[in-house]
Amino acid sequence: MADEEQARVAPPAGKSKRLMVIGAAVVVLALAGGGYFWQAQKSAHAPVEAPKVDLYMPLDPAFVVNFKDGDSLRYLQVSVTLMSYDQKALDAAKDANPVVRDALVSLFSNQEYSIISNADGRRKLQEQALAAVQKIVKERTGKPGIDALYFTSFVMQ
Repeated sequence: MADEEQARVAPPAGKSKRLMVIGAAVVVLALAGGGYFWQAQKSAHAPVEAPKVDLYMPLDPAFVVNFKDGDSLRYLQVSVTLMSYDQKALDAAKDANPVVRDALVSLFSNQEYSIISNADGRRKLQEQALAAVQKIVKERTGKPGIDALYFTSFVMQ
């Protein structure tokens, strides 16, 4: 009789394990489905960011400066174009055109021929020119705003 009561109270061992596995699978599937649904709802309501548009502003006319190379006088003509994703930054640079041009003329005229006659020197000069323009724009807008500066023409004699 005791054996019969134990048999009624405790289910067979194989059946118990199978129920636990099925229960665990149901819980995992419910959690995965709920997580998917939550993530899908979150993504559907996320703001869509507009792609950034490159805005360009050439600084016309080209910069023309003289600088010394030992005993000789050298000539540099550089055309510069600014690039930004922010129209307000380009407007600030345009409004400060005399200040920007003065800073760049000073920078270009203080160069050494031996340095800017190679690609690394021109790249360094380009970085310095970008930093100078960003400083001027930051003083007016509170942020650098200009994302790139390009030499669209670079002639030395």
